[in-house]
Amino acid sequence: MVIIVKSNRVSFIARIFKKNIFILLIFFLQCSNPPTLYNISGYKKAIDPISSIIQSSGLQTNIGIKVIDLKSNETIYEWNPNSLFNPGSNVKIYTCLAALALLDSNKAFSTSVYQDSNAIYLVGGGDPHLTIEQLDTISQTISDTIKLHIGRDYWFLNNRLRMRSVDLAKRINYLVVDNSIFDNLHYGPGWMWDEGSWWHAPQISAMSLNENCIDFYVSPGKLKKPAIINTHPKTNYITIQNESITVNDTTNFQKFRIERSWENQKNNFTISGNIIDTSSVDTLQRNIHDPSLFAGTVFKEMLVSKGLNIKKIIKGSVPKNAMKIIEHKSKPIVHSLNGLMKRSENLTAELLVKHIGSTFFDTVGTWNNGLLAIKTFLHDTVGVDTNTFSLSDGSGMSRYNYSSPNHFTSTLLWAYNNKNIRKQFFQTFPIGGFDGTLEDRLQNIDTTSTIIAKTGSLAGASCLSGYIISNTNNPIAFSILMNGFVNSSKPFRELQDEIVYALTKIKL
Repeated sequence: MVIIVKSNRVSFIARIFKKNIFILLIFFLQCSNPPTLYNISGYKKAIDPISSIIQSSGLQTNIGIKVIDLKSNETIYEWNPNSLFNPGSNVKIYTCLAALALLDSNKAFSTSVYQDSNAIYLVGGGDPHLTIEQLDTISQTISDTIKLHIGRDYWFLNNRLRMRSVDLAKRINYLVVDNSIFDNLHYGPGWMWDEGSWWHAPQISAMSLNENCIDFYVSPGKLKKPAIINTHPKTNYITIQNESITVNDTTNFQKFRIERSWENQKNNFTISGNIIDTSSVDTLQRNIHDPSLFAGTVFKEMLVSKGLNIKKIIKGSVPKNAMKIIEHKSKPIVHSLNGLMKRSENLTAELLVKHIGSTFFDTVGTWNNGLLAIKTFLHDTVGVDTNTFSLSDGSGMSRYNYSSPNHFTSTLLWAYNNKNIRKQFFQTFPIGGFDGTLEDRLQNIDTTSTIIAKTGSLAGASCLSGYIISNTNNPIAFSILMNGFVNSSKPFRELQDEIVYALTKIKL
């Protein structure tokens, strides 16, 4: 859709005509009256204000909108409801709903450690929120367990070897990282090759730690000296080249950057640019290459600091006769779903897809079997025609995802009518003006209404789908998808918010 603002600059047109008729034609195309919005349907009391908002915005983009009354199932407003758009993180609506329906809501993700007479085995269970502190607690438990058995006989079935644990600590010299519950593909189908080292684009692995990122704590150094950098965790898995400079004014100021050599698949970080000498401490997250090896390295460093003689790290599988020492369980899956939706965590989304595939098909979790399970659920249970859309990942990072406003409102309608899922599903959404990705949006909504919705953003794409829950009106489900613009998405987000504001004022 192209929306154009009218102009009456007649003298300017005359001058342009004299110089170049081609420029004149372009001018008329860009300065004509806004076009009529064709094929709009719904309630007149919704059509008039929403269409007016869209036309008066002057924005140029492709728009699809669907709004339905959840009590009557009637369409309040629709425009291009069946057109396909890249929905960005609106895809997480599908992932979240499928996880609630297909996985046990009390399910927890396990990270386990096994041991035999030669090795310690760190087994990833697809926990998206395993922290450095939790892993350190696991390492302390292993150390304490070995110390507890000093002077006692330890029995290992794998080689019928009897030894004392004090000897065991010397004998065990390598760590095996097992991430075999999922496949080894780190990137989803259709992900852009140059997403870089940002938090939102981590590599995917069953053995994940600290969201597969390094936390950089940045503070100013002495004047004309590099910034002071501390990391969490402190590990030899990465190298840092600090070329930053502390300054006391913004003359010729260069933006502060922390970049990993992601194009070379290395964990070498370069820090550049300037930091003002009065700046407070800032925290920046950057992703790492090869998450399972990262977790293994950090774990090895923890074990060595506690007296174990770990010298090597390899990837492999736990032998059947190894002995389990400890199993750490995460919070229930609902906790992860809140992160998925409110913080829009891409790592969580993709791990959930593979968990769904593993559970549904009772095999190694992959993108293929996870997405097949989700699409089967959407088609057979929710009633979405999955032959008319494309679902290529669980987070919305893929450029191969395409859905329509009608796909989303149909999904939202089904969830609303399913009382076993509705409450938990609603609780995962960002709340307008309150938390998550909507904390700074939709802040001036009337107190009688609550907006819960999922945002979705990629370059050239901005989307918003969710619910309007009112104390004085029927509940509404809506989907607003926008694709095809350039530059900042801010005005398009503001247009979405204006449309939602208008919907809260329509009396049904």
